[in-house]
Parts: sequence; structure tokens; C-alpha cells
Amino acid sequence: MDKREYRTTFRIISELSLYELDSISALYLDYYDGSSRETVLADLESKSEILLLLYGHKIVGFTTYHIYDTIFEGELIRVIYSGDTVVHHKHWGQQKLGFAWLKRLGIFYKECNGAAFYWFLIVKGHRTYRYLPAFANSFYPHWELDRSDLKGILSHVAKEKFQDSYDEKLGIIHHQNLQGYLKSDYAHPTDREKKHKAVEFFLKKNPGYLYGDELACICEIKESNFKPLTKRLMHGK
Repeated sequence: MDKREYRTTFRIISELSLYELDSISALYLDYYDGSSRETVLADLESKSEILLLLYGHKIVGFTTYHIYDTIFEGELIRVIYSGDTVVHHKHWGQQKLGFAWLKRLGIFYKECNGAAFYWFLIVKGHRTYRYLPAFANSFYPHWELDRSDLKGILSHVAKEKFQDSYDEKLGIIHHQNLQGYLKSDYAHPTDREKKHKAVEFFLKKNPGYLYGDELACICEIKESNFKPLTKRLMHGK
């Protein structure tokens, strides 16, 4: 693939065209069973924005998110909640989507003016979980670092969002109404991927991912927690 052909664009959900909505839902359903166009579009409506990855004029990837404020232990905190991220397998390995998201996150971080800011991510597959160690030094849950200090915040936002579907003891979201699960061709890690500690941990922590269970994760968005590349991108460099 020619890297020069990749473009990204941020769009407000309500301004997406019918063609874009059809392309987004079709791309999602190429990789997930147990869902429908209506379910995908309903989920989109609950998000603030979508970041589209285009190759030429074709949508080949996207990620969605919603930013909101909530009160935790008497203090106002800001949360960015990540929705689904899907990239066509022929375009795995490109960095355009992730880099654009981090630059946007940098803008949101500056707007917080030092207030507590957290990334709330729910994970259906091992590839998504690996975004966390690529982005940050620590997060919860982690395979070897103890960040149990974040567990209370995670429980707060997960219960607020998913109510009884969130199993606080396991840290897993069991959807009462099926929201989709990875197709078998993409759900299973390769032998090479299984060697990654993050993948091994995810598979152990969320054995029901094959049936749509999601692992709830939380990450502090603050300067000291950024990886070097993350810092550069979030500062627009």
C-alpha cells in the first residue's frame, strides 16, 4: 500500500452521509458477527466524533469516541470513552489512524488545564488491548504493574455506562443484548502474537471475548504516563 494514499478526517456523527454510514457499518460487519447495521448505527449515535481512515476515497478504518465529565469521589474528572476501532486487514500496520487520534487527544488534554483526565477503553480483542502499552507506561489492568489505585475510577465509569452488565469482580462487561463479537478468522491470535505478554494476559483475563465479553480498562492521560512517541504526537511534533 502507498502510504501517501492514506488520509484521516474527524467527523461529527450527525453530519455523516448515508454513504459513509453504510461504509462504516459494512466495514464493522466484515469483522464482527452477532451484530447488525442498526446496532452499529445506534452505537454511533452515542459517540461524540468518529475518526475515519481513507485510502484514496474509500473508508478502510475508523475509531469512535465520546468525551464527557463525571463526578468521582466529589471531584470532577474528564473521560474519553473509546468505542469500536476497526481497520480493514489489508491496511493493518499503517500508523495514520493512531497518530491522528493521539494528536486529537493532545488537544483534549490541553483543554483540561491540568484536571484529571482518563481514557476508558473496553476491549473485545487482543489487538485492541495492545494499544494501551503502545500508548502509555501504565494502566489498569496490567499484566505486571500494580495500578489498582485506578480500580475505583474504572468501576465508577464502567457502572455508570454499563450498569448491571459490568462485573466489577472480574472487570468484564457481559452485554445483556449481544453487541457483536470478532469473527473466528480474526479472533484468534497467531502463535507469534501469543508470545506477547499483553496478549497472554488479555486471553487469560477475558476468556469470554470470543462471545462478545469486553475487558474494561482505564488509563491516566497525563504527561508522566506518556511514551516518548505519544508525547511528541500529542504536542503536535
